[in-house]
Amino acid sequence: LRAWLAGLPDFEDVAAEDQALEHAQGFESFTTALHFLMTWPAFAQAAALITSRAAEIDGNHYELLGPASEALEEKYPLAATLLKRGLINFALKNGRVKRYPHAARHLRECKNLAARIDAFAPFETHEAFVADLRSVHGKKTSFWGSGM
Repeated sequence: LRAWLAGLPDFEDVAAEDQALEHAQGFESFTTALHFLMTWPAFAQAAALITSRAAEIDGNHYELLGPASEALEEKYPLAATLLKRGLINFALKNGRVKRYPHAARHLRECKNLAARIDAFAPFETHEAFVADLRSVHGKKTSFWGSGM
């Protein structure tokens, strides 16, 4: 894409890049779209993708979601939180015990990010998210004992 954009006349490249970023927003594979937007980089568009398609976050892609959440924390704390929640939910729902210490760290990071999020709607607040985790996964002591 960069090579193709470089070959376009002035100002056409800007419009073509905008079109490519818009195309990524609607790309069928959420994970592929997020990877593209994070590596371009287009963090504002990545944050928009995350908040508009949060139900599609696959927490099994820790190699993408972890670094993406860290990169987005400063300017887009809600998007970063949603990625971390995806990692947490995947680990707990699938009983990935080796990931529990990481999931616990992500939950602590979510707590810190929550103070910087003005509006969670339509997503759960941090407190509601933790309450839901406790009600569904309260007996997973190896998670809750991982520095929680």
